[in-house]
Parts: sequence; C-alpha cells; structure tokens
Amino acid sequence: MIPVTILTGYLGAGKTTLLNRILSEDHGRRYAVIVNEFGEIGIDGDLILTAEENVRELANGCLCCSVRGDLVEAVDQVLAAPVPVDAIIVECTGLADPVPVAQTFLVEEGIREQTRLDAVVTLVDAMHFLDQRGVAREVDDQVAFADILVLNKVDATSKEGIEAVRDLLGQINPRARMHDAVRGQVPLEDLLDCGAHDLHRTEDPADHNTDHVCGPHCAHDHANEDSRHDVAITSVSLKAVLLDPARFFAWIEDVTVVCAADLLRIKGVIAFRDDPDRYVLQGVQRVIEGDHQRPWRTDELRGSRIVIIGRNLDEGWLQRGLAACAAASEKPVQNSTLRGTSNAFETGK
Repeated sequence: MIPVTILTGYLGAGKTTLLNRILSEDHGRRYAVIVNEFGEIGIDGDLILTAEENVRELANGCLCCSVRGDLVEAVDQVLAAPVPVDAIIVECTGLADPVPVAQTFLVEEGIREQTRLDAVVTLVDAMHFLDQRGVAREVDDQVAFADILVLNKVDATSKEGIEAVRDLLGQINPRARMHDAVRGQVPLEDLLDCGAHDLHRTEDPADHNTDHVCGPHCAHDHANEDSRHDVAITSVSLKAVLLDPARFFAWIEDVTVVCAADLLRIKGVIAFRDDPDRYVLQGVQRVIEGDHQRPWRTDELRGSRIVIIGRNLDEGWLQRGLAACAAASEKPVQNSTLRGTSNAFETGK
C-alpha cells in the first residue's frame, strides 16, 4: 500500500517551499507529486525543483471540484508507471477543500486497493492566519481536517502572536499534531509515512495530548476549552460504555445525513459488547471507514470514545444519540456481525 500525503494550507502558507525541500533532500525515496492550481496558467509546476520525481500538474481548476476526475486519472497513471514509487504527495491549491481529495483515496476502488491515506498536512501562516480567517471559510476547514498542523513563519511573528494562533488552532482542531516551523523545516519522518491518518495506527482520542507535538516555547493550554475567538468549527468529544453494533452503525449514518456538509471528521475507538477487539472508526463527511484494531488489554478501560469535528454541531443531540446505542443486556452481540466492515463506504445513498 503506497502512503499518500495530502499537503494543504491557505494561499501563501508555504506549501511549495515545503514540497521543494522534500524533493531536494537526500532521503533515498521516490515520490510521485501531483500539483494542482487554480487558474488557466500553471505556475507551481515551474516552481517545483524536480529531479526524477514524477510531477503531474493539474491546472485550471481545483482538485476538490471540477477536476476530481483528473486527480483519479493522475493517480492511476502513477500507479501504472513502469517504475514504482515509494509514496504519493498531493499538493492542493490554497483554495481547495481537502475533504473530497481525501475521499478519492477512500472511495475510488482501484486507488483504495493500492494506496493508503497516511496524513493530511496543513500549513498555517503564523503571520497572517488570524486575518485570513475572516476572508475565506477554507482557512478553518483546512485546519479542522488536518492530521498534522505545521505552524510556519514563526520566525517572523511575535511570541504573543504565535501563542494566539496556537490557542485558536487548538480550539479548531485540538487533536492534530502540531509543529512550529521556519520555511517548512520539520523532520520529514514527522510528516511523511507517519501513520497520522492510518486507520490501524489511529490513536485513542482520549490520549491525543500524548501525540500532540508543539514547538519548544509552546505555552498552549490544551485543557482550556474557553473560546476567546469566534470559532465556527467545534470539536465534540463523546464517551459511552459497550455499544450495540446495529444501533451504532444506524446512528452513525444518521449523523452523516443530518450534519451533511457541516461534518468534517469523525474518529473513534469503539467497544462492542461480546467483542474482544477494539473497533477503530474514521469518517470523512459521509465516507465512513472502520475495522478491528487489536484485542482490548486487561489494563485499559473498555469503553467507547468518539471525536466529531464540524460546523453547527448539536452536542446534546449527539450525546443522546450515542447513549441510545448502548448494548441491551438481553440482546447479546455475535462477533460475526462485526466482521467484514473494514472497507470504506459512503452513507446517505
């Protein structure tokens, strides 16, 4: 399975600088790079330093809308190339919504069989982020959808400004791994082939602080949930005990239908009654993916924890819905009903 990294971030965040660094370092890996731009004349392809890497530039449109078919075609060409690649990097335009891009690698059958979505890396311009939020909705959406946040240009921003941006990023997406950077200088092993989005390497949402990496001078209080900014995107954390799988999957489908486009991410670890294994779940809008991960250990609390990120979320409705999925003692759950659910599927159709 070829790991795929989606590189996103608003205009001027430093994506091309980071990509050039990846392609010029002596890492011994062969990357296929897909670049897209918004406009009739392609520029980014000329800005990328290429050696033997396979660069495919998609001009005159966004990967998230009119040229999604071109993305599928470009990936198919990479997969069919006579020389195999070690990984694929998709650099999105600064105006792109990363959700449909990620869905391509979760839903398209031929692509899903040969690739795995490894991480969505979002670059954030520390100098301009607070001002950009009032200009475009995509700014917050890109942050909310990220597995990894790179806070770039910290050398050109005051300490107070950096702390304000970190605080806001933590409110929008408290579970993303965060790194400070100057010109995208982050160890590549922390960005590429790191399993940040990998279903089978999903961390427990309750333990997200363990994997959260801030810069050496980070003063961000992750426990502080008091909003000091106008944050339209919220993160809802849900907890429950043992769940009934039929009720749970029906509820998840209801969530995707009701929340629709306002739903960005779902990530969770589920405990089903009479099932000895942890069930891990990831969702990208209406595309839901789940599978058994490993047996529950005797030293860990067996319970269900889910994190939902989106706009206009009704936390009370979500809490009540999950509570209604609790397994009834008089209705045992057979393990066989839980198998065969590892493939991604799209709900609401």
